[in-house]
Amino acid sequence: MLLLTASVLWVGLPLALAVHLLVLAVYRRCFHPLANIPGPLLPAITTLYQTCYNGRYFLEIDRMHRVYGPVVRITPNEVHLSDPADYDKIYHMGSKFCKSPEFYGAFCIPHSTFTTPSNEVHKHKRGMLNPMFSRKVVLDLEAVVQEKAAKVVRLTAQAVRQRMPVDLHHIFRSVSVDVVTEYAMGKSYNLLDTPDLGAHFFAMIRGVGPAMWIFQQSLALQALALKVPSWLAPKLSEPLGHVAKLNEVSQVEEVQLKMNTGKLDKSRPTIFSELLNPANSDGWPVPTPMQLKDECYSLLAAAADTTGNAMSTAAYHTIANPDIYSRLREELVSAFPDEHARLDFVELEKLPYLTGVIKEGLRLSFGVPGRLPRVTPEPGATFQGHYVPAGTVVGMSSWQMHRDEGVFPDAMKFDPTRWLDEEKAKARAHQLVAFGKGTRQCVGMPLAYCELYVTLGTLFRRFDNLQVFETTAADLEFEDFFSAYYLAGKKWFKAIAKQ
Repeated sequence: MLLLTASVLWVGLPLALAVHLLVLAVYRRCFHPLANIPGPLLPAITTLYQTCYNGRYFLEIDRMHRVYGPVVRITPNEVHLSDPADYDKIYHMGSKFCKSPEFYGAFCIPHSTFTTPSNEVHKHKRGMLNPMFSRKVVLDLEAVVQEKAAKVVRLTAQAVRQRMPVDLHHIFRSVSVDVVTEYAMGKSYNLLDTPDLGAHFFAMIRGVGPAMWIFQQSLALQALALKVPSWLAPKLSEPLGHVAKLNEVSQVEEVQLKMNTGKLDKSRPTIFSELLNPANSDGWPVPTPMQLKDECYSLLAAAADTTGNAMSTAAYHTIANPDIYSRLREELVSAFPDEHARLDFVELEKLPYLTGVIKEGLRLSFGVPGRLPRVTPEPGATFQGHYVPAGTVVGMSSWQMHRDEGVFPDAMKFDPTRWLDEEKAKARAHQLVAFGKGTRQCVGMPLAYCELYVTLGTLFRRFDNLQVFETTAADLEFEDFFSAYYLAGKKWFKAIAKQ
């Protein structure tokens, strides 16, 4: 009897599971509220389809749009849009579309402003951060950016003297991280001073990416993974080991200790000192160290990837194209005859060709190349004649917005001159969404622009003889782990002085 029962279980359980999965697949494909949305079969019935593509799903989504049109179903409960006219319907000031908890919950930083699903909670958190990233504060602290740009010049000059290549890939990322850590915590990581220019740090940041797509399958799996002791995590999984290390890179406790002992320099407030100040809480609880660690990682990842990628893209195409390099040099030399003078941000902003170089760097590095999922509010929404009910996740991508041939002819060409015509530049700027748009637009955008102008302006004013070293445009291809990660195994972008 026991043997019979066991055999029934061995046969019955798999059969029941198979029937359940079949019924679920039929429901999702034929009877689900999104059943009428165009798209292929597999993504309509399982989220595993996107996981199989790992960091290349944004390219598969692009293919779907070419086949099925501007509205496609990319997971059982998610719709992706490609018509630029729909962007402002979702991403605008005061938007009621909130962030998808399932998607952003996979980032392992639940307490950060960036991943907060609730628009109300985000409004409070963002309100505390906004003053620290205002244009006025950025200008007041421009000296921090200037100091890092001077280090870039010294590192490049040293490489030129030694007739060695300079690792601009890691240098540009280190500029952003060194700036934001000094800005946030009052103590820079000083990656520009390390022998590997921060390569060890960026390997850790990059190593977290693969875990994101896995955690999207199950937030319960993520919760279990995060309970693994830090000493055991690397032995189980390399990405999990990198996740565990994130808790070790924050200096939150140090900032809090300085505040408690009165040793904090009050003449130069930092982001974290302001967030930890009860006077700024507006009735909300003061963030705990763990909550601020999430905020810290969010800032670090944005600095390392988004701004660093834009600098690399702009610099690579400038150095690789003699006409662009020459024209940019002419503009910089004319504006700043003394090559050793400090190049102020407010003066650099006035240079139209440099502005074109920077905007093309932002456009073709894409910021976040994949989708930015939002949950549709009541009573639902209609896109291109397709109704999606409340609760449906919808999203759009810079990958489509920045490659729209109607706005950016020959879209994959790096062409700073496309930004010189003021009228056309306005229309193009509306579709430049490297920092997002609306209520959830990147809070660090003013600081990022300061870094881009000062670093690139200073570098190209000082050096007229750089050439690309063993790097091709193919080495700038990337995968989508929310941020754009250059493909593993490719050569990092380096430059060398012409002989």
